[in-house]
Amino acid sequence: MRMKIFMHSTDKGILETIENGPFIPQVKRDDVLIDKPSSDWTGVESKKAKFDWITKNIITSALSCDEFFGVS
Repeated sequence: MRMKIFMHSTDKGILETIENGPFIPQVKRDDVLIDKPSSDWTGVESKKAKFDWITKNIITSALSCDEFFGVS
């Protein structure tokens, strides 16, 4: 519960990343969705994609060294 409160207070997008998974910008080509090259991401897409890294940082920072190496 404390971790959830901390993440939500940091930014709403972080909690959304945990609930929905990472945001991967995509583009439709020939009726098929493909991952968009990061060089083509908009500012909003970059911010949303960055939430995944922020979330991973928060979670791994809460682990002890032994727990971290066990998870990784």
